[in-house]
Amino acid sequence: MTYLQTLESIVTTTIAPAAQATDRDSAFPRAAIQTLGEAGLLGLVSAKDMGGMGLGLSEAAQVIERIAKACPSTAMVVTMHYCGTTVIEKLGTDVTRRDIAAGRHLTTLAWSDTGSRSHFWAPVGTARMEGGDAVLDGSKTMVTSAGEADSYVWSTGPAAAEGASTLWQVDSKLTGLSEPRFFDGLGLRGNRSSPMLAKSLRVPASAMLGTDGGGFDIMIGTVLPVFATLIASCSIGLMEASLEASCAHVSGNKLEHLGSTLADLPTIRAYIARARIRADMARTLRDDTLSALAAGRPDAMLRVMEVKAACAEAALEVTDTAMRVCGGAAFRKDVGIERYFRDARAASIMAPTSDVLYDFIGKAVCGMPVFG
Repeated sequence: MTYLQTLESIVTTTIAPAAQATDRDSAFPRAAIQTLGEAGLLGLVSAKDMGGMGLGLSEAAQVIERIAKACPSTAMVVTMHYCGTTVIEKLGTDVTRRDIAAGRHLTTLAWSDTGSRSHFWAPVGTARMEGGDAVLDGSKTMVTSAGEADSYVWSTGPAAAEGASTLWQVDSKLTGLSEPRFFDGLGLRGNRSSPMLAKSLRVPASAMLGTDGGGFDIMIGTVLPVFATLIASCSIGLMEASLEASCAHVSGNKLEHLGSTLADLPTIRAYIARARIRADMARTLRDDTLSALAAGRPDAMLRVMEVKAACAEAALEVTDTAMRVCGGAAFRKDVGIERYFRDARAASIMAPTSDVLYDFIGKAVCGMPVFG
């Protein structure tokens, strides 16, 4: 059985049946994560010599897109796990790498500081060396899988060196970590994206991931391509779900006094057509981004910045169209469209936000330093 066949079985039997309750109750999808771990899918991008599948970003994008079509909250949890795994695979300990590959360790990123918010590359949290340990202090605005992950790839300012940031692998069970407020959001309600606080949090010096002050290069060079592409894949998955649900609704519901379906109306078909084109354009850009990264093309980083913004904004339009063409029925929980409409709001305001990315893209196109 291929990894996609395994995934399809899990989506059908575990993820999709729980999606409505996950959203309604703001319930972390623990059963889905456990099942994905047992099937080896949490170790999808882990090295084979660690016991993982040894697959890459293209395969991860397929996994995230399929999960997002059923439950975007679960897809976001897995997205952030793959992002954290990317760092740990490169710089973490073999013990943690093996645990991730075996599906018994869930990780995530903890980057957006209260003081610098969506400018995640410039944390204001602090680290200081004390004996053989580092003492971390800081406040994160939103951490996916807060209180649920086994570890956090946590960012601070440098402990002693020059540079913008330093990354640490933080065990979730350490004293000094807290979740000040439980996440109760508009969308992605099951991803437990709560604020987190580190107060005099003591970690061993060996918990540093990379060099002191070297976090920025890891964030931008290693993680951003993975994060942007997988967030884009989340957007594509929920667009596909919205289109599928709206087409089923307009094809299956009649205007009985006219003896026709909603799909018989040219205006409805035109809305659906525009949404289909928008979703296909987003997918094409995502696939080209994967190709650019795989080939090491000069425009790869431009594509990375473009793909998150383009897919996020496309998802806003497509889900808005789905609500429009389904009318009052779209407001009903059982139809499912309003859940995707709410979930689609997240990507455009998730750091780096669409507006920040537009500025970055404009600088790149104009030949200016992006972070200058």
